[in-house]
Amino acid sequence: MNEPQIISGIAFLSDEFTPEPVDIEVTDGIITAIEENPRAPPVWICPAFFNAHTHLGDTLAMDCATTGTLEELVTPPSGLKHRLLAAASRTQLVDGMHASLEEMIARGTHGCADFREGGIEGVRALRQAAAGLPFSPVIFGREGGEGEAEGLGISSTRDVNSLEVQIVDARKQNRMIAFHAGERDADDIDAALAYDPDLLIHMTYATDRQIRECAEREIPIVLCPRSNWILGVTATSRHPPVKIMLEQGCRILLGTDNVMFVPPDMISEMAFILTVYHPAPCEILRAAIAGSGLTGSPWFIQEKNRAVFFTIDPSRSSLRFSHDPLTSIIKRADTGAIGKNVF
Repeated sequence: MNEPQIISGIAFLSDEFTPEPVDIEVTDGIITAIEENPRAPPVWICPAFFNAHTHLGDTLAMDCATTGTLEELVTPPSGLKHRLLAAASRTQLVDGMHASLEEMIARGTHGCADFREGGIEGVRALRQAAAGLPFSPVIFGREGGEGEAEGLGISSTRDVNSLEVQIVDARKQNRMIAFHAGERDADDIDAALAYDPDLLIHMTYATDRQIRECAEREIPIVLCPRSNWILGVTATSRHPPVKIMLEQGCRILLGTDNVMFVPPDMISEMAFILTVYHPAPCEILRAAIAGSGLTGSPWFIQEKNRAVFFTIDPSRSSLRFSHDPLTSIIKRADTGAIGKNVF
């Protein structure tokens, strides 16, 4: 066992993010004690973000097109992104994903749930891209890649052949199952719910009944609002129905979706959802971190959890004028403000 490390500052504790001046003791990457310290320096300590839905391979298609239907752009097997990925070399794919991972780390994100195209080789390429980085990818494989991944990632129940066989095989291997559902309409949500998913992505057009069912069955919903707006599947704060989801008690997570269209920047995602949908800041921050539970241990700052957090020294920027540090992290933190990361 290594010697404990002490990090002092104003920490946002538990999943309520109560700011407290504390000393945090970290031993072998685990928070072993949190002690009150009225003299702690005015440095903010925030849990690292977890991006609950990405397509990191799309880095190679960055900003190549922002017009067209969902089918034309991203639906397998012939969407634009799939044609570009098929034409890329393994080196290009790994380099692109590695670059996006480094960008995410610099902005306070240290894990993601990635829908990984390309079968087994696609999964291996992402593991290679993440090797040596302080980053925890949770991979939802496709096209056979789920056999070497943590889960099976399904585009939509209406897009995939032999779906029943894939689901049965994934369950036999104790893999998680995630679906895109309700992105452009509600018609594929009930079919996804019938498979008892571990994760639903988008739910942009979920009905009140479907939202209640997700809440009752405790099925997490990953929202990707910037992607929804950029792809034109919504242009109103009614979709996705964030307010109703929160009122019904749904477990909400945040993701950035395709790097092709949207930078994998969780701070920008949080600022967008705050501006357009107006949930409470603590709800937004919780959604940006709670997906870390997919790694096996959530990253909220409390004893016995993994120590996955970053520091911000507000004295080094205009953040020193903040009257609400939690809201300022959501709206204003950037690579210049985010400091030391601890694991």
